Amino acid sequence: MATATPPKPAAAPEPAVKLGRTSFDLTLASATSTIAFRETVHLAIDSFRASKVRFLLTMLGMVIGSASIILVTTLGLTGKQYALEQLASIGPNKIEMQYGGGNVIGPDNTSSPDNMTREDMDAVLNQVPGIIASSPMLEDHAVISMGGGITKDTMLLGVSPQYKEVRNLKIVAGRFFDDQDALLHTKVAVLVTPLAKALFHSPSEAVGQSISIRGIPFTIIGVFEESFDTFGFSEISEQTILIPYEVARYFTGTDKVKEIFFTMKDSANVEPASRQITDIIRSRHRPTSIYNAVILTGMIRIAGNIADGLTLVLGLASLVTLIVSGVGIMNSMYANVSARTREIGIRKALGATSREIRLQFLTEAVFLSLAGGFVGTLVGLAIPLSVGFLTPFQLPVSYWSAVIALLTCVAVGVFFGMLPAIRAAALDPVETLKYE
Repeated sequence: MATATPPKPAAAPEPAVKLGRTSFDLTLASATSTIAFRETVHLAIDSFRASKVRFLLTMLGMVIGSASIILVTTLGLTGKQYALEQLASIGPNKIEMQYGGGNVIGPDNTSSPDNMTREDMDAVLNQVPGIIASSPMLEDHAVISMGGGITKDTMLLGVSPQYKEVRNLKIVAGRFFDDQDALLHTKVAVLVTPLAKALFHSPSEAVGQSISIRGIPFTIIGVFEESFDTFGFSEISEQTILIPYEVARYFTGTDKVKEIFFTMKDSANVEPASRQITDIIRSRHRPTSIYNAVILTGMIRIAGNIADGLTLVLGLASLVTLIVSGVGIMNSMYANVSARTREIGIRKALGATSREIRLQFLTEAVFLSLAGGFVGTLVGLAIPLSVGFLTPFQLPVSYWSAVIALLTCVAVGVFFGMLPAIRAAALDPVETLKYE
């Protein structure tokens, strides 16, 4: 008699067991997880509403601190912009060639300075591209006469008409001599403002007057001043008179020049052009002679670095305000924990975990810090923007400083809110329910 093969057991119950176990594990995990973040936010807002005055006073420090970061950065950028503009007014694309030393040995072992010449300037103009203006400079000292026995010691500078553009001079009254004056060797002069005031009381009165230089009458056609006060560290002094280079050659009796000025079209070409110009001039003189190229690129870069450093130092100093405000937030949160001790106990008795309690108070501290930082950021941005809108002065605004201020406020809230949050999470629920 044949026996029936017993049926195979169904495989369905095993997945059911696994499914039930997985569901139980998820339920158990949820018991130790935090509540929804939006509920934590609602609890923080309710806490703010319950103690408005205390929280507003605590926020005040964050408002001042975050606003000070932005304002200090704005002041630093303003100072940097002003300094760079003043330096740039001298001529950021200017190259000033100077003779640094080295002699030429002549007959009878006599030596003379190996000065640059007008031909050196012409050679540079023919070989270096990108030069838009140039001027040689002769220097001589003379006693001028204005008639009536009145004399004045002055310094004569023989320059070309392009010297005005190269040195970025400002014409206060009259005009500067032009190419026609240079071509015709016209006896004209342009006085510096202090000398014009000393001789004729005002720049306007000086224009049209006549002065005698070594017995030759010169007509004053203009008065000038430097765009930036160099405090005497330039070829221009308070007794300077500018005359055409072609006329000054008659007084010196030589083609040698003391300095040569060049202006490049592009500031990016200033440094390579200065090296090329120096090589050209050196190749035309004795190997032992020294010629130096003076440019403002390095000075401008150094000034920018100094301004950035000062801005950073002032910004770090303003962070002290935020740190002090963080201490205030910590004390306020400690007081908040003490005032809500019974509430903490009730929440723990109802199943709230230590992680939930810690997250709640940490969220309140961060929101408190961030709210003050947000208001302070708006104030810090509004002041320079309002100045630019209501006045002709445009203040530079760094929006990165606003980002840094807000991030710092968050960091302060987390750092100084952590200890009160840990203390609240460590409270014993049994003891907290007895708290009155």
